[in-house]
Amino acid sequence: MKLEIGNFHVKDIVFGKATSYKEGILTINKKEALDYVLEDEHITEADLLIVKPGDKVRLVPVKEAIECRVKVDGTTLFPGVTGDVIPAGNGRTHALKDCSLLVVGKHWGGFQDGLIDMSGEGAKYTYFSQLKNIVLIGDTDEDFEKNEQQKKNKALRWAGHKLAEYIGNCVKDLEPEDIETFELDSIMKRHEAVKKLPGVVFVMQPQSQMEEMGYNDLVYGWDANHMVPTFMHPNEVLDGAVISGSFMPCSSKWSTYDFQNNPTIKRLYAEHGKTLNFLGVIMSNLNVALEQKKRSALFVAQMAKSLGADGAIVAEEGYGNPDADFIACIVALEDAGVKTVGITNECTGRDGESQPLVALDEKADAIVSTGNVSELIELPPMETVIGELQSLARDGLSGGWANDEILGPSVREDGSIIMENNAMFCGDQIVGWSPKTMKDF
Repeated sequence: MKLEIGNFHVKDIVFGKATSYKEGILTINKKEALDYVLEDEHITEADLLIVKPGDKVRLVPVKEAIECRVKVDGTTLFPGVTGDVIPAGNGRTHALKDCSLLVVGKHWGGFQDGLIDMSGEGAKYTYFSQLKNIVLIGDTDEDFEKNEQQKKNKALRWAGHKLAEYIGNCVKDLEPEDIETFELDSIMKRHEAVKKLPGVVFVMQPQSQMEEMGYNDLVYGWDANHMVPTFMHPNEVLDGAVISGSFMPCSSKWSTYDFQNNPTIKRLYAEHGKTLNFLGVIMSNLNVALEQKKRSALFVAQMAKSLGADGAIVAEEGYGNPDADFIACIVALEDAGVKTVGITNECTGRDGESQPLVALDEKADAIVSTGNVSELIELPPMETVIGELQSLARDGLSGGWANDEILGPSVREDGSIIMENNAMFCGDQIVGWSPKTMKDF
């Protein structure tokens, strides 16, 4: 497979007469874009806004982030979601870089939604404060779930994916400023010098625990709960085959933007042929029952060993119950003779005294921590709120609360907040963005 991603580096985003891109300026015809969104009868309200790094803006409840892109051959950007199920990972894709499309609820939030601050202390907790963002804010007729803690958020999330492709279409016929090329030869047909390098697989555990459809990550539009561990070409992940779901405490989530730009995959590509032989991605799953967790771990280990892996990186989306899948996978790989490093966050409780992972094992002796989801964060009032700040407290966002007998409410009368890191949108940056450093005291 050979994937070319042609990049257009966005210096500024403005509203104007025609949706277009020229000399670093992305112009969006707001009315036409909103008319396109509102073609979905389930979207009852919608607006488009632009926010940039340093703006005194707080966004909540944030539901999704997507990079605006287009397939140059005219095929669908997200197979099985915005169009037919077709292969991803080949050909040319054009991407608007240094920006994202954020999907924000106008009112209703839930366990899986989060917060982004574009400036101040809160900005350091999420990758998306660094990007120029097109914000789709809206409401839907999905009344059945508005007061539920768990929401599928389908209408707004689907609107975001379609709009990202709609906006990306403006660079379809333009010449990109630079091109990233991702290509791997068949494992059996690689140069002998490459074969002599340590073989490495990347094991991704996307969220797939919910047995009811509509919450989990999707692979080619297929609910990941239906999956068994599956070998995938890394290009498929980078090219829209996997999209984010609507489940898991928000700091632990992988947005669609994270799948499209996964830095761990890109780093493995950069090292391929130099220090390692990048064999590919094993897309595993997260389960609820212990027997299912063991079965998936065995599948992963067998697959890695059959591919000739000497080493593996395992990353989980989530924490708590998924920790058992994460550790079981690492142990199975180590037992198969595959040296393994894990990437995950920790949950130590607000007092810092709880076991950081639900399951532990002596064989899991190389884990990269991306921080503590329970860390308390206090933030001052923000000049502008996009969405509804009270949703943090009212709607059960994973890091917020209506009232705590010691700490009081998450959202205070003056607009300042106290919350757990849990509610920072994709804040743990488990895919590889995380800048956090461990220090001994």
